Amino acid sequence: MMSKRLNRILCAAGMILLVLFGVTSALAQPAQRQPTPNDTLKSPEVLSDGRVVFRIYAPKASEVTVGGDWIPQGLGTGGKLTKDEQGVWSITVGPLPADFYSYTLTVDGVRTLDPKNAFIKQGVNSVDNMVFVPGAEAAFQDTKAVPHGEIRKVWYKSSTMNEERRLHIYFPPGYDNGKGKYPVFYLLHGGGDEDSGWSTIGRAGFILDNLIAAGKAKPMLVVMPNGSLPRPPVVPGAPPDPAATAAFQDRFVSELLKDVVPFVEKTYRVMPGSANRAIAGLSMGGGQTMRVVGSNPDQFAYVGVWSAGVNPQTTSDFEKRNAALLGNADKANKTIKLFEISCGDKDTLAINGSKNLDEILKKHNIKHETHISGGGHTWINWRIYLNAYAQKLFQSAGK
Repeated sequence: MMSKRLNRILCAAGMILLVLFGVTSALAQPAQRQPTPNDTLKSPEVLSDGRVVFRIYAPKASEVTVGGDWIPQGLGTGGKLTKDEQGVWSITVGPLPADFYSYTLTVDGVRTLDPKNAFIKQGVNSVDNMVFVPGAEAAFQDTKAVPHGEIRKVWYKSSTMNEERRLHIYFPPGYDNGKGKYPVFYLLHGGGDEDSGWSTIGRAGFILDNLIAAGKAKPMLVVMPNGSLPRPPVVPGAPPDPAATAAFQDRFVSELLKDVVPFVEKTYRVMPGSANRAIAGLSMGGGQTMRVVGSNPDQFAYVGVWSAGVNPQTTSDFEKRNAALLGNADKANKTIKLFEISCGDKDTLAINGSKNLDEILKKHNIKHETHISGGGHTWINWRIYLNAYAQKLFQSAGK
């Protein structure tokens, strides 16, 4: 009798546990999420004819627009997206020539990334998305099946800024397995960017990989420092203060020549001396390049100033501050093997200054080349400039 009663008790307890477990399991189950069009949304979508479709799921938004660097280049339009009945906004642009492009979306006045695209370029104040339109014109910067170098993030102590700062450095294929020394190319970014710019949207690593593999460029290290130092204050409506601009540029000169170059030459297998150093920069970096060379013309044998120049109103001040270069043409022309100015004819920010710099160098008998391309103030031009410039570097190095 006792055994039967015990069995009944145990069975009842088991049933209670099963009921309780079922209730607990049901409570632990998350509520099922309703599927949305965002689950399968694709953006951007590059079509076979070079058109690009941008999409974003924003059912509660009232306006969405897209802007990209193909627009100032004169290659296509952007603007407002159209909303469908499911809350998906879309626009088709192009066809665009084969190239890398940066773009941003703006949703109800708020700049935002494309949530379906993890391919990004970061800057000091903003982040952009990127999209690649493949084709023959973009082959020089594409990811090809060639030996690849490596881009590394490197930290160093800056005595100029009294802080740890970062570089991106490209090491050519074979660097780690060899013992040879290499020339160095110091490559500067523009305003609003930082040291990752040239290795993301700038495609510097892939451009060098392809050139070296084709025998069109010498193996070299490419040092990409962070030129975004604290800027001088800007008074709304007032022209830039030449003295403040010069002080900003001089701080970078110190950063580069006292901190970056010595660190690179102490740490890595590189050939020292001006004959084994090149420098080039775009926009703000072009101004920094000009100031480095203008005050220290004996430090670099190759100079590239891209989408930058001298405001005609500040010509006299510029000539005084860069007398080390402009006042001794014979010496400068012996050291500098290549001095290149490049700018796009639609570059309203820099074209007049680039032409004025050309005239200043002519006036002071500094040998140089000036190239006016098509297009505007965009990475589309700067990648092309890099590709052409790198092929001219260090062709007699080590001989």
